[in-house]
Formats: sequence, structure tokens, C-alpha cells
Amino acid sequence: MRITVLGYQSPYPGPNGATPGYLVETQSASILLDCGSGVLAQLGNYLPIHQLDALLLSHYHHDHVADVGVLQYGIMVHQLFSQRPKGKPLPIYAPAQPIANAQELPYKQATTFHPIDGKTQINIGDMQISFLRTDHGDGDPCFAMRLEASGKVLVYGADSGPNTKWHGFADGADLFICEGTYLDHNKPRESKGHLSVREAAQVAEELACRSLLITHLYAEYQVEEVKSQAEAYQNGPCHIAQIGLQIDL
Repeated sequence: MRITVLGYQSPYPGPNGATPGYLVETQSASILLDCGSGVLAQLGNYLPIHQLDALLLSHYHHDHVADVGVLQYGIMVHQLFSQRPKGKPLPIYAPAQPIANAQELPYKQATTFHPIDGKTQINIGDMQISFLRTDHGDGDPCFAMRLEASGKVLVYGADSGPNTKWHGFADGADLFICEGTYLDHNKPRESKGHLSVREAAQVAEELACRSLLITHLYAEYQVEEVKSQAEAYQNGPCHIAQIGLQIDL
């Protein structure tokens, strides 16, 4: 399983940057996790969009879905050019709520919508995928994703606050992609449905994850500062998200 960071910034992309998006590839499938602003421009460096097998959306906040409409246009054009069969729309797996957002996911013959919740289990190629609702405030649902293939486990935490119930879902993951929205100096006193870098490291250590990728970072954060606040994680390699970073499991 190979994971490529296509975007990681939030709430907006910095210069030449992109908001969340991750390409996951195995021997038999290529899946995009989230599709934020600038992600498609990065995806083309690694995979033609018409070769995607599925798009998984954790939730509908703009920084995670900004390029979805453009992706729909792209798939439609590739079908017109006969590079992707019209009978093979791109499936998009995403929450059923809010309804207005979900209704925008089916597009002509290009994309179809498949609702997810905490009980959903799907197979795409050689990947088995399950979902967990995270603590992302009291609003619209957000789902973490567990992808298993060839004995390896990837957990994408999406957006998640400190009350997410990770045990039984992310324990011992070979790679835990976890958000670190805040640094110590700008962390709010009360949870806003996000983790700080320090909290992300603590969660990954408690779960005994074999490696950690800290993401969902403000574009002006410095890599060394992020690393210094992730010191609690000692169980394995700690990666700080950068566009183009690839991790093989």
C-alpha cells in the first residue's frame, strides 16, 4: 500500500499548496481520500484522474471537497474522449448528511453517490474499508476511514476532536494519518472538533500506531515547530505532511 500526500493544508491552501487529499494505491486499486482545493492538480503528477477507482469523502467542509466539482467535470470529459467507459462512473462514498451536499455528488454518467455511516463496510479492489464517526463538533457528520490490504492497516482520521473513540478502530495501525490543526500558541481553551499537534502525537502513542503522519496544518507552520510538539509519539516514524510525500506500507 502506497500513500501519497496531495494536499494537507487547512483552512486554505498556501502558495502552490493544497488542502486535504491523499492517494492510496495497492496492486489492484487507486482511491482518493478527500478532494480539497488544489488536490487534482497534484493528483495528475501520479495518476490520471480517469484511472481512479473511487473517491472517499470524510465530510463536506470546503477544505475537504473544494475540487469535487472539477473532478466530476474531468471524469465526464474523459468519458467523452473514450478514456473511461461511460458505463463506469466514479463512485463517491460520503456521508448522507447534509442532504444538499450529498445530492450534488451524482453527476450525469460521471459520478455516483454511495452513503456511508459508522456501520458501512466496503471492498474496493483488494482494500477493505470501514468508517468511524469522529468528534468534529456538534454539526455535520465526519468519518474517519480504516483501509486494510495485504495485512497492512491505514487509518485516516479526517477531522477529529479529543472525544473520538479510536480504540478498536485505530489501535496498532501501520500508519495513522492524524490532524494537528493547532500548535500550542493558538490552541483554543475548549475543543472545537480538532486536535493540536501535541494531542495527535499523544493519541497515536496511546494507540501504539506503528507510524504517524501529522496533517491538516496551517500553511505558515514551520516543520521543525510541528516536529517539536509531536515529541510524545515515540512508537515509530513521525512524518510531517508535505505535498508529494510518499509512504509505503
